[in-house]
Amino acid sequence: MSHTPQSDSTYHLRYQQQQIFFESGKTREYAFRAAQLKQLRTVIKDHEQEIIAALQADLRKPVFEAFTSEIGLVYDEIAFALSHLKAWMAPEKVKTPAVLFPTTSRILPEPKGTVLIIAPWNYPFMLLFSPLVGAIAAGNTVFLKPSELAPRTSALMEKMVSENFDPAYIHIVTGDGATVVGRLMETIRFDHIFFTGSTPVGKIIAQAAAKTLTPVTLELGGKSPAIVDSEVDIDTAAKHIAWAKYFNAGQSCVSPDYVLVHESQKTRLVERMRHYIHAFFGDNPQQSESYARIINHRRFDVLEKYLHEGNIVAGGQTDREDLYIAPTVIENTGPENKLMQEEIFGPILPVLTWKTQAEALSIVKKNPQPLAFYIFTQNDKTSDEFIQRIPFGGGCINNAMVHLANPHLPFGGVGSSGMGSYHGEESFRTFSHFKSVMKTKNFYDNPLRYPPYNNRKVDLAQWVFD
Repeated sequence: MSHTPQSDSTYHLRYQQQQIFFESGKTREYAFRAAQLKQLRTVIKDHEQEIIAALQADLRKPVFEAFTSEIGLVYDEIAFALSHLKAWMAPEKVKTPAVLFPTTSRILPEPKGTVLIIAPWNYPFMLLFSPLVGAIAAGNTVFLKPSELAPRTSALMEKMVSENFDPAYIHIVTGDGATVVGRLMETIRFDHIFFTGSTPVGKIIAQAAAKTLTPVTLELGGKSPAIVDSEVDIDTAAKHIAWAKYFNAGQSCVSPDYVLVHESQKTRLVERMRHYIHAFFGDNPQQSESYARIINHRRFDVLEKYLHEGNIVAGGQTDREDLYIAPTVIENTGPENKLMQEEIFGPILPVLTWKTQAEALSIVKKNPQPLAFYIFTQNDKTSDEFIQRIPFGGGCINNAMVHLANPHLPFGGVGSSGMGSYHGEESFRTFSHFKSVMKTKNFYDNPLRYPPYNNRKVDLAQWVFD
């Protein structure tokens, strides 16, 4: 299938078609939305093996990781939306102040219109189709932009969408991200833009959207810390951190970016990390079918430089031709290094120590407002203190990364790690506008609000609002 970028006239034509389709009112119907969600599930089911093969071609993603983190999570989102869609769509009756008698009030959820979803390369399938579930559930028409850096997955998703959905309803565009998205935003005034990616690109998207006052959801990243307390089950902490860090070769926005371990537990943590790296990936992780690869040579070169910014205590082996970087643990790195200034987004884990909570907090605050935060401790007071003191998008106590798999929890960042959230009902809310409506009956009309005003009316108003 061709990936030649479409012309601006084609974008505008598709937009006009989607406007007509939206104005027809069809997407507002529950039956239509439910049918489209079921159709999406069927299309995914029919292409499961192709999706897995594409993810393996792009990222050497293990079958288990490809299914659970890409396909399975989308299935969960669809099932959750279908189970709750009628309730989400229902008008919500709310109270009305007595002074407004005889009036009733309600909130009506309605679709925003035509929305744009832009996905990254690290979870190229899930991060395009998961927000799509919310956009469909909320009744929008949709433009989709997959990442060109995962070309096999992008081509497959283009095929899946174009062969199974009317482009007047869901249209997918491919090509260079910066060029295509820039032209799209210049050509079309979208009603919402949903972007997942890096903080620098998120700023560009927000700046472009501001010109037309287009609302945006930005799912970004940051340096997400894992803090290990002195009172801890160190073996379980090491296992959970190792699993989360090296899942998808560390190319996850909620991967633990670095570990802050109490100095009394540092030696034991590193030893158990080594143990679990071997338990998960064997003597030579490069030969393991359970270990992914770096997306491309550009990212490989960035990551390889990080390996020289500390002492390697586990891993460190590389193979540029194979895009392989071993699961690596590094110690004795400092705040002056890029390793501790930039989001790593790869299988390299710096380990730092702390003595006091104040010291740990000061390290975290050098890279404030992470997307995720993880605390490992058996002391509830300690976990509560860290969670209250550190702003972050979402996180776990005595676990890592699994919070994003719960559709009952909103997923999103704060400050530099993003704005807005999705998953479950939050996805529906993100792609909906909530319209406030009051209805007044005509059998009584309070005369107090009308001029001419007098002292008696002022006294009554003061009494009502006092």
